[in-house]
Amino acid sequence: MATLTLIAAVGKNNELGKDNKLIWHIPDDMKFFKEQTINKKIILGRKTLESLPGLLPKRIHLVLTHQSLKEKENLKVYNNIEDLLDYLDTINEEVMVIGGAKIYEKFFPKANKVILTEIEDSSPADAYFPKLNKNDWTRKILVTKEYNGITYHHVIYERINK
Repeated sequence: MATLTLIAAVGKNNELGKDNKLIWHIPDDMKFFKEQTINKKIILGRKTLESLPGLLPKRIHLVLTHQSLKEKENLKVYNNIEDLLDYLDTINEEVMVIGGAKIYEKFFPKANKVILTEIEDSSPADAYFPKLNKNDWTRKILVTKEYNGITYHHVIYERINK
C-alpha cells in the first residue's frame, strides 16, 4: 500500500489560501515543494488542478473530483475516494497529497507524514489545513529561513504509532 504524505504551506492559523490562490509566494518554498514532489504521484482536487499553470512536470496527477475531467498523460481522474484508495492499495510508494483543503481533510486520517512550511505570519483565508494534534505526531524542524521579513520553517511531522 502507498504511504501518504501531505505537503502544504500554512500560516499561524493553518491558513492555506484565499479565492483558490496561495497566500504566500516564497520562491524557496516553491523549490522545496518541487524537490519533495518531483518524480512522485500527487493527489489533488480539481480546484487545485485549475489553480496550477498546467500539469506539474515529472509528476503523475491523481485528481479526485465529482466533475467530469478528461484524462491524459500524467493525469488520472477519480470520481470517488474509494476508487482512489483501491488504486493506492496496489502501489508501494510515497504519494504526496498537495491539496486543496477538502482533499487534505479526506486524506489527513490516512497520512503517515506531513511536510509543512510553517510561515510566521497570518492572513485572511477561506481554506485551512487540518489541525495537528501534537500528541499524535513527532515534529522535526529541517530549516528556518526568512523571506521579505517573514520567518518560515520547513517541518516534518511523522505520525506516532501508525
